[in-house]
Amino acid sequence: MSDFSLIETMRWDSEVGFTRLRLHLARLERSARRTGFPVPRAAAEALQEAVRDAAAPLRVRLTFDANGRIEVTSAPFVPLAPDTIWKVKLAAQRLDSSNKLLRIKTTRREVYETARAEYAAADADEVLMLNEKDEVCEGTITSVFLDDGSGILRTPPISCGLLAGVLRTELICQRKARVDRIGLADIAAGKLYMGNSLRGLIPAILLP
Repeated sequence: MSDFSLIETMRWDSEVGFTRLRLHLARLERSARRTGFPVPRAAAEALQEAVRDAAAPLRVRLTFDANGRIEVTSAPFVPLAPDTIWKVKLAAQRLDSSNKLLRIKTTRREVYETARAEYAAADADEVLMLNEKDEVCEGTITSVFLDDGSGILRTPPISCGLLAGVLRTELICQRKARVDRIGLADIAAGKLYMGNSLRGLIPAILLP
């Protein structure tokens, strides 16, 4: 388990700093423990150093490998327009619910890249992935949330074969989301959202 790196991608701006930094660092440490990597003690310091002279909002990506090496890169971050609704398509590529590495954010992204490549960027803003049991799992870069009218969002359980997203964790802890298995029929009957820590919740429509 050493031919990949762990990843954390987050938003930074001069007013708030790093959004959900505590949750990102906690997930990084938990992922390192589960994969046998060293404890990423210098991660917070490396992140702060990377934005020391920054002024405009940034998308910041940290990688951490089995030898304890940390790399931080950044790029300008442009928020989506407030009225954005993502077009989502269904992937033919499936996730394997027995693959526990899917629960950890790593540079092993072939399965997601294959799914994303099924559609041109103009045809889909995101691609929805199912597992071998036809259960809804996640997008290629987002967690899935469903408003079924109950007043609390539903999001699939990790056991379906998906990443423990930081935004997902926050919403569950705030009791704004609950874990529940989701099928395509549920998606058709409710209101779909895709989301991650970088961009927050994004209203979405699953297209045929």
